[in-house]
Amino acid sequence: MCVSSSNNNYNYNYNYNYNYNYNYKNNNTPKEYKSDFKKITKGLKLFSSNASSVNKQEVSSEYSPPSLDSPSSFPEWAYEARDFFRYELIYQSEKSLARVGRIHTPHGIIDTPGFVAVATNGALKGLDFRQADEAGQQLVFCNSYHLMLQPGPEVIQEAGGLHKYINRPNKPLITDSGGFQVFSLAYGSVKESLDSEGELKRANIKSRRGDKSFMTKDGPAVKVTEDGVYFRSYRDGRKIFLTPESTVEAQKSYGSDIIIPLDQLPPYHIDRQKLVESVDRSHRWEARSLRKHLEDVKQQAMYCVVHGGVDVELRTESVNYLTSLPFDGYAIGGSLGKNSEELLELLDWMMPMFEQGHRKDKPRHLLGIADEASIQGALVHGIDTFDSCYPTRLSRHGTLLTKEGKMHIASGKRHSKAYGLPIDEGCTCSTCSHYDRAYLWHLFKAREPLFIQLAAVHNVHYMNDLMARLRQDILDGKL
Repeated sequence: MCVSSSNNNYNYNYNYNYNYNYNYKNNNTPKEYKSDFKKITKGLKLFSSNASSVNKQEVSSEYSPPSLDSPSSFPEWAYEARDFFRYELIYQSEKSLARVGRIHTPHGIIDTPGFVAVATNGALKGLDFRQADEAGQQLVFCNSYHLMLQPGPEVIQEAGGLHKYINRPNKPLITDSGGFQVFSLAYGSVKESLDSEGELKRANIKSRRGDKSFMTKDGPAVKVTEDGVYFRSYRDGRKIFLTPESTVEAQKSYGSDIIIPLDQLPPYHIDRQKLVESVDRSHRWEARSLRKHLEDVKQQAMYCVVHGGVDVELRTESVNYLTSLPFDGYAIGGSLGKNSEELLELLDWMMPMFEQGHRKDKPRHLLGIADEASIQGALVHGIDTFDSCYPTRLSRHGTLLTKEGKMHIASGKRHSKAYGLPIDEGCTCSTCSHYDRAYLWHLFKAREPLFIQLAAVHNVHYMNDLMARLRQDILDGKL
């Protein structure tokens, strides 16, 4: 493979030739996909005009990664429509790429665009699932990394799967591979990664036996190999080896409706040669994950994770390769820019590629970003679902969401005398129906745990109400 970017003339040798050679010459791609490849190659020319946003650093010509699985190596039946999972388009905006639809899953419908609440350990912070359901919450995101460590996939499987274990039998769940959390051990949070310009964190976890064979104070927090990634449990220091196959097996134990394959998450600041290698590895890992998933589908859908940072060429390659495989949906992941402006610029040139051919028939998810401003900016680019712990995290810090903007309950004394005034006029959540700002101010100042619950109920309700209003705006032709 050779990837170069000299004189703004991109060499799309990897994806153009990959798709053309495997699918046209060998005639191995399912019939419904063949008509799309000419459109794909046109898309490459369209987005090469964005050359100025790409790091022009040359990739070593000596780099020779292992070969990728071809689309034709997957069974033909895997490309057929699923009877248990599908995206239904209700309305496509004439002003933008915004669209209204429904995702049909074995455990219920997801209205899109939709907000996805994050239940890290199989629990939402500050409210239970009954309250979340009443607040309009449909899809909930659980983190495989944390569930692997506690209570463990075998416990959840013995309990009858994640839906039964958390007693949410009639609503859909999505789980990730654990890759994001593992690589966060190496680079920290997104903010920490940006602040450190991609420098590896130094691990400070030791096992109870004092084992320093893999991770020490002076060593990296994770170790990546072609087979998978080594890391240590933050709970007890034990060494764990995560592979594409093992993450799929864990998510099979959970029985979640949507599962995510293992990918490598590089930091924003990264040498382009390393980014190329990371994207290639993610592609190989995701193909392995998909192959493992297809051994026993179990009425679960699998989304791919598109990578490439803010690099036009690599993002394009990632879109083209992963959408040629029989994934059920598309997640936008990896480094998504250093700020919201760069995120929206990325979506502006990338998301039209998902309008080509069969791609428009599958759902699109933006991983880990669901603040109000980003949602409103991203949905016009055709994003269907957004996940984040944003509303519950805000509630723990005394911030409430309103149609007039964020309200900091502790700021100033005006809230202490706001008798009879709800958080947000017209809000129908149980918090606004029963309590006023003055009482909530008191709870927060007194550090009563009840405040977090009441605030979380309101914020989650607000996010779902926001999505309902945005769906209506699309239907009304406003977006």
